[in-house]
Amino acid sequence: MKNYRLNRLFNVNSGRCLNVAIDHGFFNEIGFLKSIENLQLAVETVAAAGPDAIQLTAGQSHYLQALPGKNKPTLVMRTDVANVYGKDLPDHLFSRMIDDPISQAINQDAACVVVNLFQIPGQPVVTDHCIQNILKIKPLCDRFSMPLMLEPLVFQANEKAGGYMVDGDLDKILPLVRQAVELGADIIKADPTTNVNDYHKVIEIAGKIPVMVRGGGKVSDKEILTRTKAMIEQGVSGIVYGRNIIQHKNPVAITNALMGIVHYDLTVDQALELLN
Repeated sequence: MKNYRLNRLFNVNSGRCLNVAIDHGFFNEIGFLKSIENLQLAVETVAAAGPDAIQLTAGQSHYLQALPGKNKPTLVMRTDVANVYGKDLPDHLFSRMIDDPISQAINQDAACVVVNLFQIPGQPVVTDHCIQNILKIKPLCDRFSMPLMLEPLVFQANEKAGGYMVDGDLDKILPLVRQAVELGADIIKADPTTNVNDYHKVIEIAGKIPVMVRGGGKVSDKEILTRTKAMIEQGVSGIVYGRNIIQHKNPVAITNALMGIVHYDLTVDQALELLN
């Protein structure tokens, strides 16, 4: 029955998904609010570009779901909140799940829920929190046929780059992705690898579970399009990008360019031409 909801996420022709993450306000970091200070405007702008999905929290998903018509992007609901993204970490770190997450997701007409699986240097307790969250939500997802997207994230040291910069070390990404699969993921949202040509190994370690790639930090148009093209060619099932879309000078244009690669197999040059 989960397939009924998954059908709302993945494009009928390409079988892939472009999910725009606008759930950054959940994490209490001023830098995450750039370009989404007016969240209603941000959601309406991105929705107008027609991505397959938009990722929001329970408290803000109404901005998407209140849009008229039946052709709006599908809601992916973030269900966990954490305080792990700053350069200077607080003494007490946590990752907590919202109460009764699947009921909240169903009430908001979400087609998928997403939960983190953090690996932070020197902070195994946070990984424990994440695993406990997953163990609680997995049976609920199965009971109510709600797809579960797990987000295995390998951090660099926070003091070096802040918690939002990925560690693209393949040997760290592979076991965490496999752990997420073993914990029961229906979809994996994984970090990009340092060597983009290694990404087929991430897809292999996930087995039959579709892998969507996280955008990571803000990069140039050519870099994000080139990286996206390389991973699509290796068999990823889609992308989940946040800042590379919402902080772009033209979110609609970059969304269209990315959809050209994800769904229509455009070359990077064709996507850049569409963007410009």
